[in-house]
Amino acid sequence: MQAAPPVRATAIPSFTTALRAVESLLMSSGQRTARRNAWTSVLEDRRRAKDRVETQRVIEKSLSVRP
Repeated sequence: MQAAPPVRATAIPSFTTALRAVESLLMSSGQRTARRNAWTSVLEDRRRAKDRVETQRVIEKSLSVRP
């Protein structure tokens, strides 16, 4: 009886990996860096806004509890 040949498993690239590959073909490295920096800033602004809303809720709740 003959052994089956070994199976090669290659990972299918994720959607993000595929997008980055296309991006690297279409944009210069400076543009990629600028876009990533801008997106990082957007995410940080969203995090700060979420923190601000949560802080406001805590303050309002603590003020409404006092007699």
